[in-house]
Amino acid sequence: MAEPNFPPLPGFIPLKPCFYQDFDEIPENHRSMCKKMYNLWILNSATLAVNLLGCFAWMFGGGGVTNFGLAIVWLIMFTPCSYVCWFRPLYKAFKSDSSFNFMQFFFMFMAQVTISIIQSIGIPGWGVCGWLATLSFFSSNIFIALIMLVPTLMFTAVASLSFIALTRIHNSYRGSGASMSKAQEEWTSGAWKNPHVQAAAQQAAMGAAAGATRDQHAGPQHNDNQM
Repeated sequence: MAEPNFPPLPGFIPLKPCFYQDFDEIPENHRSMCKKMYNLWILNSATLAVNLLGCFAWMFGGGGVTNFGLAIVWLIMFTPCSYVCWFRPLYKAFKSDSSFNFMQFFFMFMAQVTISIIQSIGIPGWGVCGWLATLSFFSSNIFIALIMLVPTLMFTAVASLSFIALTRIHNSYRGSGASMSKAQEEWTSGAWKNPHVQAAAQQAAMGAAAGATRDQHAGPQHNDNQM
């Protein structure tokens, strides 16, 4: 098994990479889209970081501490979660043509698209510099509003690109002849091939065989006693 190489952490950090990532192991017909989705994940993470700066400026302009605090939560939580929850399933789906991983990706990425749309809207008090928050601040402080406009545009770009990507991948997936039934078959076969499941099944079979053997030996002894 290949040694994990992602994320590429500096040597002074006492943590090790958790995943192995190499786009060369992705089939050539999917490699370009996989790289684009990885770049989309980077753009989403960068947008959350820029949003933190925008909320920091917003806080000094009178926007309150809540937005800045939630912006920190958005950045810390959703950067790794988005990688694990939708990019990794898509990476594995492209790598092995797995319908189960595609289904997992679609489920999580639809949530990602919904979140991106909400972030681009920018409901005040939600820790994002979206359109509502930014436009309402132009009347009080134009300079800070311009700073907030940067993550607003980035959120809008992420939402738009995410929707386009979801549509293209879904069309490609349906065009390949894959289906929910295939995903269920993969799940069933994958669970059966799991060594822990196999060991449990073998133990159960051995237990049943041993029980049957004991019953066979016990039967004649019982008849002898009766005689």
